Amino acid sequence: MLFRELNRDKCKTYLLACEQTRKALLIDPLKESVGRYVAVLAYYACHLEYVIDTHTHADHHTGAWDLRDLVGARVAMHQRAPAPHIDVHVEDGQQIAVGGVHLRVLHTPGHTPDSISLYTGDRVFTGDTLLIHGTGRADFAGGDPGAQYDSIMGKLLTLPDDTLVFPAHDYRGHTHTTVADEKAHNPRLAGHSRAAYVELMNNLGLPLPEKIQEALQANLSAIEDGSVHFPSLSKLSEVRQLTPQEVQARLAGAAPPLLLDVREPEEFSGELGHIHGSIPVPLKELPERAAEFTDAKQRDVIVVCRAGVRSTTAAALLTGLGFEHVANLRGGMLDWNAAQLPVER
Repeated sequence: MLFRELNRDKCKTYLLACEQTRKALLIDPLKESVGRYVAVLAYYACHLEYVIDTHTHADHHTGAWDLRDLVGARVAMHQRAPAPHIDVHVEDGQQIAVGGVHLRVLHTPGHTPDSISLYTGDRVFTGDTLLIHGTGRADFAGGDPGAQYDSIMGKLLTLPDDTLVFPAHDYRGHTHTTVADEKAHNPRLAGHSRAAYVELMNNLGLPLPEKIQEALQANLSAIEDGSVHFPSLSKLSEVRQLTPQEVQARLAGAAPPLLLDVREPEEFSGELGHIHGSIPVPLKELPERAAEFTDAKQRDVIVVCRAGVRSTTAAALLTGLGFEHVANLRGGMLDWNAAQLPVER
């Protein structure tokens, strides 16, 4: 296996390639370094088959979409990833292969709901779930410190002790560690109970990453051209969230709400289907098309997407445009399908 870390900075991007077939994948590429990645691939005569983001990043723009467009690589993320245009949605235990290189997907939520790690047998790429003598924060973007502790202790630190650990970030000049070293010396984990870990992570008091709004919204929506003026994080937190069962009950009522589905057209007619009566309005088109629904400003409006993230943005946008009774389908069509509620395709 050909293996390189390509950034040599606090944000890590990993190249893995099969030396025999020259098929390759990139893990967690940065948008600003796409040209460098393409040059490295050419230097090693490799064909990029996959781009894998270990989670929806909040501190930098992903390079996944650019690489998808430039070289035809397929973008892979976890089933819970909120972004459109993902070619392969992976789940826990699934295998990803490029030539003779095989990676096993470990769903390791906690930093974000869609966090994954990738295990090759002698090394594991842990994203922002497990860092070198640290762990990724779990206080925004759907983070859950309890789930993170379970992911680390139940999946990552049960790997063989000599497994090499390569995280998505390091701020102290390290390159990798081992499972044994993290068990013994990680100050957030060694000797800490689950309850103690949750207490610690809930009281870190860290400032938000610089340009979090810009990076997070672009990464979850794949919109970077300024066509949508995204609402602030505080406005997003004010959006009313409804469970699939609550939405179903309202749709069956005497005055059903207007249902807007803000996914891309291929998603609306794709594997998850759509809810009967929903109107497709891709998020990118919503600001211009909102005038079509002016008559509904006093009516209940419920917004839908894949995982409930883009639709939260849409709900906040509509509220800012004067729609008075807007709510979001929490968990989106993923949770709607999980509840076995009816869909159309």
